Amino acid sequence: MSSHQLSYGPRTVRRTVRRGARDSGASIIEIVITISLLGVVVAAILTATATGIKVSSLDRSAAQVETAIVNASDRLNRAPKRCDYTIYAQAAVQTQGWDPNTVSLVHEYYVPGGSAADEGSWLSGSPASPGCPAAAPDDLLVQRITLSITSPSGDVRRSIQVVKSDV
Repeated sequence: MSSHQLSYGPRTVRRTVRRGARDSGASIIEIVITISLLGVVVAAILTATATGIKVSSLDRSAAQVETAIVNASDRLNRAPKRCDYTIYAQAAVQTQGWDPNTVSLVHEYYVPGGSAADEGSWLSGSPASPGCPAAAPDDLLVQRITLSITSPSGDVRRSIQVVKSDV
């Protein structure tokens, strides 16, 4: 062993150096392992961030569709009795700037049974007038409208049934 004296102003520091000892630094394998571990951590963080963004976007779309469907069902409830309510549902989604084709409706009417024991049935309209029976709209005592709205991106779809009744 040899010792060296280093002088820093008024102080002298003695340092002992071993012969043959040298600072070899990090080996290439240590560097590769470190970079690999960092890559795994960064990939996990990026995946979690991308998933969070996708879920947030999906939640926002779902909230917008649910708002639109509540607005459309409210418009259907307030509409006068008629055979086709498509215009009311389309107006509800157009207020959000959406294409009216994001809405679909299924119109049905209730035909009571001939007796108290007969439950009756839900029927679609005649081919000439979907959603309406052959009779006039005034005869439509109970109607069931199934309203479906799809988000503009197509990833969220919600449906609700609205029953209109004079009974």
